[in-house]
This record gives sequence, C-alpha cells and structure tokens, in this order.
Amino acid sequence: MSEIDNYSKKAYIPAIIIAALGYFVDIYDLILFGVIRVQSLESLGYKGTDNTFYGEWLISIQMFGMLLGGILWGVLGDKRGRLSVLFGSIMMYSVANLLNGFVNSIEAYAFWRFVAGIGLAGELGAGITLVSELMPKETRGYGTTIIAGFGLLGGITAGLIGNYEWNLGNLENWRLAYVIGGVMGLALLILRIGVHESGIFEKSKDNYSVKRGDFLSLFTNKKKFEKYLQCITIGIPTWVAVGILILFAPEFAKALNIEVPEGEKVKAGTAVMMAYAGLATGDIFSGIISQMLKSRKKAVALFIIMTVFFSSLYLFSPNVDLTTFYIFCFLIGFGAGFWAIFVTIASENFGTNIRATATTTIPNFVRGSVSLILPIYNFLSQQTGSIIYGAFIVTILFASIALLSLSQMKETFHNDLDFTE
Repeated sequence: MSEIDNYSKKAYIPAIIIAALGYFVDIYDLILFGVIRVQSLESLGYKGTDNTFYGEWLISIQMFGMLLGGILWGVLGDKRGRLSVLFGSIMMYSVANLLNGFVNSIEAYAFWRFVAGIGLAGELGAGITLVSELMPKETRGYGTTIIAGFGLLGGITAGLIGNYEWNLGNLENWRLAYVIGGVMGLALLILRIGVHESGIFEKSKDNYSVKRGDFLSLFTNKKKFEKYLQCITIGIPTWVAVGILILFAPEFAKALNIEVPEGEKVKAGTAVMMAYAGLATGDIFSGIISQMLKSRKKAVALFIIMTVFFSSLYLFSPNVDLTTFYIFCFLIGFGAGFWAIFVTIASENFGTNIRATATTTIPNFVRGSVSLILPIYNFLSQQTGSIIYGAFIVTILFASIALLSLSQMKETFHNDLDFTE
C-alpha cells in the first residue's frame, strides 16, 4: 500500500463529514431564498409585481455570483488546495447568510446575495474533489453519495425553518432563518481540525512542469472541452426537473386541475421540500446502484430515464388530489437524484492539476443552465399553447441530449485519480 493510500485512510472520514455538513448548509441557503423571498421583500416594502421583479433580480444576481465563484474557487482549488477552498467557501456563504438577516435595503440584500452566490459555488466541488482523491477508487462512490444525500436534506430544513412562525419579538421570521443558516455554517469552521489535504494534490504540487488551475484549457483543448461539455449536459435534466416542474408547481397544478381542499392551495415551498426529499433519497439509491453495477454511466442512464417517466406521470395525470400531486413531486426528485454520481463523474474525468476547476465549475454551469432552459420552455409553451406540452418537450429534449452525451463518455468507475493532464 502506498504512502498516499495510508494517508487517505486516516483522512477521508473527517473529510466526508465536513463536506456533507457544508453541503447541507449550502443547499439550505440556496433554497431558503426561494422559501422566504415573498415575505422578506414585503418586509422591505416591495409587494405585488415589484416583489416578483426584485425577486427575479436577486436570483439573477445570486446566480451570477455562483458562476463567477465557480471559476474563482475552482482555480484556487487547483492552485492552493482543496481544503482551503472548502473552508473558505463555507466561511464566505455563512457570513453572507448571517448578514442577510440584517439588511434594510434592496441594495444591501442584493450585495449579500451576490457574496453568498460566490461562496455557495465552491463548497460542493471542493468537497467532492477532496473526498474522491482521499478514498480508494472502489468505494469513493459511497463517500460522494453521503455528501450529496445528506446535503440535500438542507433543502427540506430550509423549507421547514423558512415557513415556521417563530414569534420571537421584533426579529422577523425570514431574518431569523438567515441567521440560523449563518450560525450553522460558521460552527462548521470548528471542524477544520482533523481534516487533511488530499495526498494526491500534495504530491502534484511538486510537479512544476504542469500548469495547475488552467480554466481556459477546458475550452482551448478539444479533448478536455468535449469531456467538459459532456459532463455539463448529463447534469441538466436535474435542473429541468427542479427549475421548471417543481418551482412552478402552483402553475402546473392549476393547469392540471389538481383537486385542492377548500381553504388550501398548492404551495411551491411544499413542492420544493417534497422534491428535495426525493433528491436526497435518489442520491443515496443511485450511489448504491452505481457501486453495485460498478458503473457510473449505467446508474445515471437509469435515473435520467426515471426522471422522464416520473415527469410524464406528473404532467399527464390531471384531476388528482393534492397528496398525489406532492407524491409526484417527490418521485420527480427521486428520478433526478443522481447529483452525487454526476459530480463524481466530473471529478473522475480530469487530472489532478485541473480537477478542482472542472468539478467546481461544472455543477455551477448546470445550475446556470436554468437561464437557457426557461426561455426555451416559455417559447415551446407559447408555440404549443400549453405549459404542459412545453415542459414535456423540454424534458425530453434535454434528457435525450444527456443520454447522447453519456453514450459518448468513457466509464470512470475504476479510474485512478493520481494523474495530471
């Protein structure tokens, strides 16, 4: 057994724990804004169409921060190390989350959402890269599955805390929800003790002939660009499901004539919680299936097909009751729950000198793909005269692209990660 293997066995358990907890708070913050958007903006004086306008504006600013942060943290991860990025990103989004609870203007709100976006972009990529390099190749899929599966529970927690009526004096509910997220993140910094840097990365630092963190090489080198684009496209079906079918659940419920009990309504927050419960469950099962089949590709293909099936069930089951509708939301999340394998594939496809850059930017470009998906969805809905058919065509389109990309990729399950490009 090599020195790196001995080092890794001692280090990967603390790394899994801190990466999973960090991703939990990451997803909590990412989902929290969607849950408390209306009440927070109303508190700042924005109602009706202004509330919607500034809500979309803040989401765009946060997304821009994430795209920028993905590049920044990825390059730093390959130049300075995975561990520094993991804790640096946690500190940044935690401080931003905390201060979001004390804003009194839309300008301050926008600034801290931008800072939070930058911070949120780094944690998952750094965590997956670190754990993938520390664990034996035969079992690293379990490590990344734990990270994603546990982390996605942060979305459920955000829904519960964001919707809960705390009644704590003058501190409004939405402000307290942000403060809780910030405190949770900062508490993780205590766990820095006992988490070690990747031995593979430490070894690669001595190779001065290889350029590390070269983001542009992902676009200028044909082989790298093809792998990079394929990794991005296989992840997009997840965000088609979440970004359209789940976030616009009230609109789909209305179009499908969902039977809603008197005095109740379809809540986007509840749909999101059900979907994220499904995502967390799906991530656990997809990771286990991947290990059993000894294949990332077969597991991803299976879950993409399930995403299409459950999305079709959701879109073409009119007049069902509210409980059944929410169950469909859970099933869509379950089918789309291959995020852990998707990010692991990204990590396994690239050499040590560019791995953090690729693994950190790829998920953020997938998240950013919502900006491309939404106009296509709106156009198709207008052309077909139905949001149902618009959503169905978009689902089939991006699932087909993902499966085509997957078919062109090499299996990475048995890849040894101790190599450079």
